[in-house]
Amino acid sequence: MCGIVGYLGDGNVYEILINGLKRLEYRGYDSAGIALVSPEGKLNVYKTLGKVSNLEAYCRDKNLTARAGIAHTRWATHGEPSDCNAHPHYSEDGRLALVHNGTIENYQVLREALQQHGCHFSTQTDTEVLVQLIEYIRTSNSCTLIEAVREALKQVVGAYAVAIVERGNPDTIIAARKSSPLVVGIGDGETFLGSDGTPFIEYTDKVVYVQDDEIAVITRDQPLKIINLDNEETKVDVKKLEFSIAQLEKGGYDHFMLKEIFEQPSTLTDCIRGRVVDNAQRVLLNGVFDHKEKFMDCNRIIVVACGTSWHAGLLGKQLIQDLCAIPVEVEYASEFRYSHPVITERDIVIAVSQSGETADTLAAIQIAKAKGAFVYGISNVVGASIPRETHSGTYIHVGPEIGVASTKAFTGQVTVFTLLALAIAQLRGTLTQPQIAEVSGHLQQIPHYVKETLKLNDKIRQLSLIYTYARNFLYLGRGYSYPVALEGALKLKEISYIHAEGYPAAEMKHGPIALIDSEMPSVIIAPHDHLYDKIVSNVQQVKSRGGSIIAIVTKGDTVIRDLADHVLEVPDVPECLTPLITSIPLQLLSYYIAINKGKDVDMPRNLAKSVTVE
Repeated sequence: MCGIVGYLGDGNVYEILINGLKRLEYRGYDSAGIALVSPEGKLNVYKTLGKVSNLEAYCRDKNLTARAGIAHTRWATHGEPSDCNAHPHYSEDGRLALVHNGTIENYQVLREALQQHGCHFSTQTDTEVLVQLIEYIRTSNSCTLIEAVREALKQVVGAYAVAIVERGNPDTIIAARKSSPLVVGIGDGETFLGSDGTPFIEYTDKVVYVQDDEIAVITRDQPLKIINLDNEETKVDVKKLEFSIAQLEKGGYDHFMLKEIFEQPSTLTDCIRGRVVDNAQRVLLNGVFDHKEKFMDCNRIIVVACGTSWHAGLLGKQLIQDLCAIPVEVEYASEFRYSHPVITERDIVIAVSQSGETADTLAAIQIAKAKGAFVYGISNVVGASIPRETHSGTYIHVGPEIGVASTKAFTGQVTVFTLLALAIAQLRGTLTQPQIAEVSGHLQQIPHYVKETLKLNDKIRQLSLIYTYARNFLYLGRGYSYPVALEGALKLKEISYIHAEGYPAAEMKHGPIALIDSEMPSVIIAPHDHLYDKIVSNVQQVKSRGGSIIAIVTKGDTVIRDLADHVLEVPDVPECLTPLITSIPLQLLSYYIAINKGKDVDMPRNLAKSVTVE
């Protein structure tokens, strides 16, 4: 959650930090703050409740002169959103200011110990405990700031990315991480800091990914220094960012979410490029073929994920079971880590996360590795924690996703699962060559089919006006369409705040049918697949009880067209590829209903893009 920005250099410190916060606001936006160290060493901290724009307004008449600074946009975990609880937090003597992403699990124990030594606290946050602990260690031991930071972090249990500045020292920023992302940008005579590379992409594409239990010491006119908690200097490994500033702008769209929905023909092209080869006769995934013995020998696959990624995992299960004949289980990562999972060395665990930083999924990976499983990652962010922690994996390559409600990342994940299933099927011989070529050939055409589906935009915008003020929705699907129903319901909940539930259509009669009346619309995903006749029966059950029906059907459908109140036709594709098409109208429907209700679709309340806390 939360976003951290830092800068040390001769540029406009305040402007760089504020613009960086705006780029990271998708990570949290209930409060924001900034700490500036002036050339004379004066430390000024300004923070406010609300979005970064509130902070910007608050700072208009303030002293903004600085040579170094850190800033933060918050998603609250400890302490309600307020001016007081916003970051940065001061040490009691006002000497240090600190920003923090993550959760200090033992903060209450540390707080009580510090109170016994005379420390006073002004907030309920875990972050204030950390800055007070650093100050106490430094004062008690008469040690340097870096030594105090090292000792304090040894006492911390939990996850953190932190950045610290000091009154009287305009030439140094100290930063550290454990289980929460932190990136240093290396410029020409200037250094940047961020939760990811988006705050400083226009200034430099050279980055260093800080590793767990490492401390970055950023000092003016000196090379970046990285040490571990034992004060051992570690190698500074400079990487190159793989996205452009154009990907971070709205490009003429009203919202990032709408832009990202319409980007899907190009993002799926990027996802597929170089992976369907030899005129669609073969699928090439290096992450599979470099470890072919693991996939040949595996008895079971376990998918661990959260939220939208979990829905993609459900589709991955059906794809792998259908195409590869390997049993697959799909687990919420948050439950997996506490369920005492039975894992063997012949299991493969697939970890799915858009950000590559999801805390619960990272914990699940650690458990799987400790039990000897081979762990395969599916992520979007190059250099993130999950790609580094897994044995192998595949990037979805859909570019930065700024809208909090995932759209293009979902279809990217499903596309990678399709490629993964085809690659494994090739290895294990569970599909014939003509079968592989047929699915691969249609997969190459998916960007075109998505582009055709997006032509429904105007129709869906008009349709949304009818259902804007519905209080509940039911989403129904069978087979490959059931996870699509779950994802469609989640999108509507996330951005419009309308209660919605996704169900396997056959389960409707085991309870949810009691809810259906003229005021309860049902969205039914009904492409012409092997369960089509079954879903027709479910449509009839809803209709006979007075329910309003929006149906997603294959072009040319006549049966459901006569039953449904509204029909959205999508291109005809092989059954295993239908989720990549049927999910598009549901994304648009959620978007327009939320817009009609006046909601902020890019920053829905209480949500953040990258969930780095448990």
